[in-house]
Amino acid sequence: MSKAASVSKYEIMTISKKGTEVRLEGKTVAFDYYESILSPNVTATMAVIDTGGSVSYTKDYDKQERVGSIYNALPLTGREELKFKIRSTLGLLDFSTKPLFVNAAVNPDQNSQRESIMLSLFSEGAKLNSESTVMRKYQGNVGDSVKTLINQFLTGKSDRVKINEIQNTANAYNFVGNSKSVFEVCCNLGSKSVAAKNSVGFFFFETQDGFNFKSIDSLVSKPISQTYFKSEVLQENMDDPKNDFKILSSTIRKNQNVLNAMDAGVFYTRNIYFDPKTFEETEIEYKFTDGKLVKSLGKSAEAPDVNAFTKTHYTMLDIGTLEPTVTGSDNNDPKEYQAEAAMRYNILFSQLVDIQVPCNPNLRAGDTIRCEFEMITQSKIEQGSMDPVQSGKYLIVDLCHHYEPTRSITSLTLARDSYGLYTNKNES
Repeated sequence: MSKAASVSKYEIMTISKKGTEVRLEGKTVAFDYYESILSPNVTATMAVIDTGGSVSYTKDYDKQERVGSIYNALPLTGREELKFKIRSTLGLLDFSTKPLFVNAAVNPDQNSQRESIMLSLFSEGAKLNSESTVMRKYQGNVGDSVKTLINQFLTGKSDRVKINEIQNTANAYNFVGNSKSVFEVCCNLGSKSVAAKNSVGFFFFETQDGFNFKSIDSLVSKPISQTYFKSEVLQENMDDPKNDFKILSSTIRKNQNVLNAMDAGVFYTRNIYFDPKTFEETEIEYKFTDGKLVKSLGKSAEAPDVNAFTKTHYTMLDIGTLEPTVTGSDNNDPKEYQAEAAMRYNILFSQLVDIQVPCNPNLRAGDTIRCEFEMITQSKIEQGSMDPVQSGKYLIVDLCHHYEPTRSITSLTLARDSYGLYTNKNES
């Protein structure tokens, strides 16, 4: 068997509730772990087959304390802890010290001899977030505010919740929590944040390493973590390590839809801002070509020539909660960056590609990888050559590590804001 088709091993797979722990290594038939730069928390799903004899009923449920399935005898009612450590050829997916929690348990198939159980899982950070209510006023650098929020409501309440990287911003932003959750506040702050050199747009998300608050520019500038290649055949030597980095399948999900992008105002937009303090309106037109997207994943971010705005956005300026002494410039006037931020987010997802590769738990949402796709040509000289347009540097948007008894794969949704090979001097 090639390494590309190697089977992962469940070294730890246990579920526990009120001191009762049940091993699931031989009962788990499928396990999926998810990360996304568009999600503030990691999630997972799993399928379990239980033939009974897993756990004894308590006297609260059965005076005879008979042995039954985990679904009924544990029982599964939500918030049970799941610890797991799964080893594949390229590394470990390890949540043995920071368990996930059962969100829902569904029993779709049951008979007298066996039952199937579908579990959905969420992280401890998500659990604590559901208990959070942000009330007070926060001032100063946005990155500092995000750190304060996470420490106050998440890491301060559990040593199993971690911060990976919170990037400071170039702007200050003063705001009031307004009874929102930590996740809602931090995600909202991303669109109001400015990085160095006045680049706009941040993402708040969780990986297996912890919470992240990173600018789009910092993500697309990250060194390439791994190179994958698309080829019709595996290496002749089936044990060749290169097989671990073969693209098993690929699908182009999105390849710039110009008309849809124009309807969304990606290239040329009109923005009308309403000041709730003065009742005045300010109108600003913003064209994509006016911006300075110094960081991109390909040769350059391109846009069609659009001669008039194609979308109008109406926005109420969130300045009414500030002290009278705080000026628009002190709070980084949103008129200066919100239009550009909307465009930056949209352009980032100009191209979307779904690929499947051999399971690689070392990958993270927010990492960049290099994909080498073969050129389609009738010329024998060019056979095997890399396509210079589709190949290049991509950002991992969504990630799923899939494990089952006969195989393990990693599914990735990749995004790119431009075509062609990355040519910046700092390419890694």
